[in-house]
Amino acid sequence: MSAPSRAVVVLLAGVLLAGCGAAASAPTASTASPAPVSVSDAVPVSTAVPVPAPAAPPAPRARHVVVLDPGHNGGNARDRAAVNAPVPDGRGGTKPCNTTGTQTDAGYPEHAFNWDLALRVRDALTAKGVTVVMTRDDDTGVGPCVDVRGAAGEQADADAVVSLHADGSAPGNRGFHVAYSDPPLNAAQSGPAHQLSADLRDALRAGGFAVSDYVGTDGLSPRRDLAGLNLSTRPAALVECANMRNAAEAALVGSPAGRARAIAAGIEAFLNR
Repeated sequence: MSAPSRAVVVLLAGVLLAGCGAAASAPTASTASPAPVSVSDAVPVSTAVPVPAPAAPPAPRARHVVVLDPGHNGGNARDRAAVNAPVPDGRGGTKPCNTTGTQTDAGYPEHAFNWDLALRVRDALTAKGVTVVMTRDDDTGVGPCVDVRGAAGEQADADAVVSLHADGSAPGNRGFHVAYSDPPLNAAQSGPAHQLSADLRDALRAGGFAVSDYVGTDGLSPRRDLAGLNLSTRPAALVECANMRNAAEAALVGSPAGRARAIAAGIEAFLNR
């Protein structure tokens, strides 16, 4: 075979091999535009700052709480050392722990009147759904001291504290009065205690009881010397219900039902403001 013929044969063999036996070349990258992404296919990205849910308000108190403080105690006279011991008076000084109280000329003691009256007021308030805390459990013990009584409202988380007493003034004096701490020593004394005192005064006067003709003004008596009031951090008032040394009033204190209703009404008026 001549040289030109061999060259043609080699060229034809190369063409055949390329068409049937060579490896396929890698595909080239597509230059077509990507398919559009719809809004519904996109993953949303939030830029809002999460706002915490508001705190739940505190549960309302189920019922009002009142501390009743029947003055003195039946056993005070037998333990003079205890009742004469000095305790803080709330204004930087001291006072005796307690006293024995007064009595009528017929011998009816103030501590017994205060206890009887407190039980009646307690029952009237309890019947209206008020929780009542007493500063003493009976009329036979000693004390408690006036500083302990003054702290009772805070300990009970009370809405009001009412101390119940009767006076032992000159026989010619008569009428009730309601005392509050003055000058005030805290926020409860600066306004709420005045309102409590006025509500008690108004209810007693509406009940037919005459205001004092010898202490205070119009039945109200600001006092700086009563430790139980000075030491109270809750609205507090002290009711001197009558003068036990006055013969006409002494006859009335033995029947305290009407006075108890009036005092309970005054406390309710304050609670419902």
